[in-house]
Amino acid sequence: MTTIRTRFAPSPTGLLHIGNARAALFNFLFARHHGGQFLLRIEDTDRERSTQQAVDVIFAGLGWMGITPDEEPVFQSTREARHREVALELLEKGLAYKCYCTPEELKQMREDATKNGLPPRYNGLWRDRDPADAPQGAPYAIRIKAPREGEAIIDDLVQGEVRVANVELDDMIILRSDGTPTYQHAVVVDDHDMAITHVIRGDDHLTNTFRQAMIYRAMGWDLPRFGHLPLIHGPDGAKLSKRHGAQSVVEFRDMGYLPEALCNYLLRLGWGHGDAEILSREEQIKLFDIDGVGRAPSRMDYAKLDHINAVWLRQADDVRLSDDVMERLKKVDGVTVDETTRARVLSLMPGLKERARTLVELTENAAFLGRHVPLPMNAKAEKLLTPEGRALLGELARDLAVVDPFNPENIDAALRAFAERGEHKLGQVAQPLRAAVTGSNSSPGIDATLHALGRDETLARIGAVLHG
Repeated sequence: MTTIRTRFAPSPTGLLHIGNARAALFNFLFARHHGGQFLLRIEDTDRERSTQQAVDVIFAGLGWMGITPDEEPVFQSTREARHREVALELLEKGLAYKCYCTPEELKQMREDATKNGLPPRYNGLWRDRDPADAPQGAPYAIRIKAPREGEAIIDDLVQGEVRVANVELDDMIILRSDGTPTYQHAVVVDDHDMAITHVIRGDDHLTNTFRQAMIYRAMGWDLPRFGHLPLIHGPDGAKLSKRHGAQSVVEFRDMGYLPEALCNYLLRLGWGHGDAEILSREEQIKLFDIDGVGRAPSRMDYAKLDHINAVWLRQADDVRLSDDVMERLKKVDGVTVDETTRARVLSLMPGLKERARTLVELTENAAFLGRHVPLPMNAKAEKLLTPEGRALLGELARDLAVVDPFNPENIDAALRAFAERGEHKLGQVAQPLRAAVTGSNSSPGIDATLHALGRDETLARIGAVLHG
């Protein structure tokens, strides 16, 4: 039985786009589901546009998403000699030929075809010419001989059976005049040599598949199974762009999404399993198969992503979340990032994570734990600190000063006793207290909040309000 081998093959010419990230995830899950292998190939043959920085972004993004290849990554640029070898083999077999057309001649061909209402493509000028006609010492490209009759058929795992008349396919270049391989040629040679059994990629590559299939067939190689994923559109149905919001994995990470939440969301974007919404990586591997992928384009729903991220935040480990929040707090003005702040954040994390949708929100909500008096107050907090509220805080401070030990249970009991004694509703006590110690009108439970701050800091913050 053949081992299933999939691959993700990005070009390192920019950020890791969310559509590419989904393709990587689907390839990874498909391989894992079938007990196969997932590989990574960096298609860096575009020397001018490929950068090491972009390679690093791809590795970092995939690593953050927990998508790890089973073998060392392959760099396409290291395999040029092999690509050239296959092109020369096709030339030797008479399945490819030398084309001596100059750039000017090719331009004229395209213009003439357009004038005659034909697609602007190469007209096969050197396909059947006598090699003796070749200009002495002139540079040449190598073109594959495309079939002229019949049609090519691809049984696509997502799109179903797709047919293209062979007359639509031109004699494409496989080796340029400078001896470098074209993308269409290099991809085929690499996929064959890497024993790739399934090519799962965006449906913008569907036309490429028919062109690449010519090389497989000319070499007598078995074609992999192809699956072309519908593209991801913006919420309005238009192509996903900057105006819709984040587009790259790095942007989503910086905006405070957890990798497991983003992967969970991307999986559900174009694939479904009943009503199942929140799926662990283990469940994803168990359930995912390519036949569950729909043919229609998916629409990015940022509100849905927020919801899924909030679910994963509530399930996440408190230490892990605290570490992330502490890193983000380093960029927040007026916040001291030290072990005291960290201890407070960790203590209050169970309550903080219940109230946030992203790590950015979580950080904003935790920032008060590292601030110093006098605290900045939002407008709603200011309204709570009326003369009556301040007078109440003055009395309450005396009760809180003797709470021992200063834990949530004892704090809650002290607040309830104080409210009962003064015939106040608990909210009438808790709200001005919350404003005084957080600078906001909302926070986790007031007992847990005071406990996280500690008795001395709590009393100092109340004192700053009373004497400010």
